[in-house]
Amino acid sequence: MQQSGADAVNGATRRLVVMRHSKAQSTAPSDHERALAARGVDDAAAAGRWLAEQGITPDVVLVSDALRTRQTWAQVAGGAGWDEDVAEFSELLYAAGSDSAFDLLRETDADATTLVVIGHNPTMAFVAELIDDGEGDGDAITDLVTRGFPTSALAVFAVDGPWSDLGPGTGRLEAFHVGGA
Repeated sequence: MQQSGADAVNGATRRLVVMRHSKAQSTAPSDHERALAARGVDDAAAAGRWLAEQGITPDVVLVSDALRTRQTWAQVAGGAGWDEDVAEFSELLYAAGSDSAFDLLRETDADATTLVVIGHNPTMAFVAELIDDGEGDGDAITDLVTRGFPTSALAVFAVDGPWSDLGPGTGRLEAFHVGGA
């Protein structure tokens, strides 16, 4: 599944991973400060291991700046064996709706071949559903539709155009997985 930055610049397929944060505690002083529950820690690490098994390594990582998404990223990166410091934490992604999320994703460096984004529902579910062109893996599409987008859900898309053109119907769903499942 991996490819070089030169391939992406020359028009080859890019990869987008859309992930909902892992299971969080139900209470905190504020929603922004909710930490991962013990199950969330385990599920995020399992999601990272699954991504590594698929041969996925991000060039760019965009993560909501909420505590639970930052902790999800730390566990995903640890499970996958990735450098945790590559993530960009975005205050804008925390409260973004699907239109705003698309705007943030379109700003991804043109040389990046693989983008991982970790955020919140309902936005991550909407983004995954909107990006899907309906031509991808049949089992993955069925899982996405029937399971919804629970905590630790990952949708992996192939994107043929530049990040700047990302929008509804521009990605082919390759895989759908729920960390820890």
